[in-house]
Amino acid sequence: MTEATPGVTEAAPGLRYASGTGRWVLVATVLGSGIAALDATVVGIALPAIGRDFHASVASMQWVVDGYTLPLAGFLLLGGALGDVYGRRKVFLIGAVWFALASFGCGLAPNAGFLIAARAVQGAGAALLIPGSLAIIQASFTTDDRPKAIGAWSGLGGAATAVGPFLGGWLISAVSWRLVFFINLPVAAAVVAVAARHVPESRAPGPRQPLDAAGAITISLALAGITYGLIAASSDGWTSPDVLVSVVVGVALLTAFCVIEARSTHAMLPLSIFRVRQFSAANAVTFVVYGALGGALFLVPVVLQEVCGYSALEAGVALLPVTLIMLTLSARSAALAARIGPRLQMTAGPLVIAAGMVLFARIHGSGDYLTQVLPAVLVFGFGLAINVAPLTATALSAAPAEHAGIASAVNNDVARAASLIAVAVLPALAGITGDAYLHPAALTRGFHIAVLIAAAVAAGGGILAAATISNRARLPRSQASAPADDKVLNCLHCALDAPPLRSQIAERSSSAPGKIN
Repeated sequence: MTEATPGVTEAAPGLRYASGTGRWVLVATVLGSGIAALDATVVGIALPAIGRDFHASVASMQWVVDGYTLPLAGFLLLGGALGDVYGRRKVFLIGAVWFALASFGCGLAPNAGFLIAARAVQGAGAALLIPGSLAIIQASFTTDDRPKAIGAWSGLGGAATAVGPFLGGWLISAVSWRLVFFINLPVAAAVVAVAARHVPESRAPGPRQPLDAAGAITISLALAGITYGLIAASSDGWTSPDVLVSVVVGVALLTAFCVIEARSTHAMLPLSIFRVRQFSAANAVTFVVYGALGGALFLVPVVLQEVCGYSALEAGVALLPVTLIMLTLSARSAALAARIGPRLQMTAGPLVIAAGMVLFARIHGSGDYLTQVLPAVLVFGFGLAINVAPLTATALSAAPAEHAGIASAVNNDVARAASLIAVAVLPALAGITGDAYLHPAALTRGFHIAVLIAAAVAAGGGILAAATISNRARLPRSQASAPADDKVLNCLHCALDAPPLRSQIAERSSSAPGKIN
């Protein structure tokens, strides 16, 4: 532990929600987290156009997605720690500029290899940008106004996500997939201009904590090794020396990461948190369910365009009901879980998701949206609404109060890692390799196998929840329907958005001994 850095320290949060500066802070944080979240959604719709332009294989398209997710998952915890140590606004601004420069490189990419490399740089920038958005809000607003600010951040971010598929599809259809990346530049410029002028600087209180760089690098290399091996297996075979060496090295590095975290006095992931059975169970369910989601959602936009003949715009709009259903019902689902306990919804939600995936297996080239696609989208969306909020809330509430921020970040990372691995594995298991996505009949056969595999995995997540998740004491209806603090608001989208700021939650818990937040 080193001495605290002179200069900027953690000041008492003083911004009011209704103030001009408070609104500008919201603008900066919503736009900053929005462009990072938006890119993942829009790039999925752009994959067919990218593949055709570069004559890319399925493996290259997998890397376009996983190349972004890999550094994001590996460095997300480190990105939050950097903000706590060196200043949240400073790291947020660096992340915005980094993300913009990488997006510019993505838009200029002359080939698939360059695009994948630029996507990896973009993911590292997002790992600096995403944690800072919610951390800035928690560090800046008064205690009374913080829940309102977080609610606005979540709602506006959800609205941006809802618009994303439509906007991305229109840009791809009207101009080019490259505009999906170039559109980030003016948004990032606005983020930098607003944040530099209006966002107050803050750091974690007390002495500066050493950064766990060894842990961050080790987990990133472990995920890279495992992901490379799984993707390469689709073309080289599971017994290929390159595949075996890559996977074995990845697993060895994952083991080394656990050893480093167990021995470190400043671990970014304190392993003791997994001793809480409910927390470990919730994250196991997260891994299974989000793995099924990531694998299926990688393929659906491709199939809609290559098999059903949808334009990029039509493919984006086709999936819009999923986001609208989640925006409408997620808060109600969280309130219900708070009242009756999460076990029922965490069991039923994955089963409904699985039913939606089975309905996706009805998609073929001669059907229309109302009879084939929409029923699957609606059932799938309702399953997500039933499951996501209780799942992430359970992962957060199961951890001790002093580890609430880490619990949220872990749940976030588990979801991303599951999606990363699923995108690498599922196409190969379904026989979608090489240029199969350019052949509608072969792609249709493989897609039907893939969504049925994903459905079985999702259903397994529901069974796992039924066996491992327990209900806490039930709340009265009045308390369940009106969360009293910002911790409940934080957890609604933890697996998809930024983790809450650990130091803020720890500070509140330490100032009120004996209180369980």
